[in-house]
Amino acid sequence: MECIFCKIANGEIPSKTLYEDEQFRVILDIGAATRGHALILPKKHADNLFELPDELAAEVMKLAKKMALTLKGKLHCDGLNLVQNNGAAAGQTVSHFHLHVIPRYEGDNQNINWVPGQPSQDELESVRKEITE
Repeated sequence: MECIFCKIANGEIPSKTLYEDEQFRVILDIGAATRGHALILPKKHADNLFELPDELAAEVMKLAKKMALTLKGKLHCDGLNLVQNNGAAAGQTVSHFHLHVIPRYEGDNQNINWVPGQPSQDELESVRKEITE
């Protein structure tokens, strides 16, 4: 299988690398939503979060915090989004787990939000039961 993110993560394709260790490469996104938009790429392939080993998932969040602090300190952003999509319906376009670290700036004109629904208490209880029972 030819995975472009595997090739980037393992240095086979050049990238603007911000950080690298044995497990991950962090690169600037070539389709950046904002200045400093980065991708955390595991070097070991997993299609999505469902396939990512638990230990690696935990390490991703530690690295995301480290990168968030670095971006905030260096770029002086006003906020930050962590975005991780799983499956085409959720907006995933590359089948290799990756976490977007997106610095946010007042007036950046990005809209990384959703429209809040208004489920009734009965609907919420029904869903809770479906998940927990």
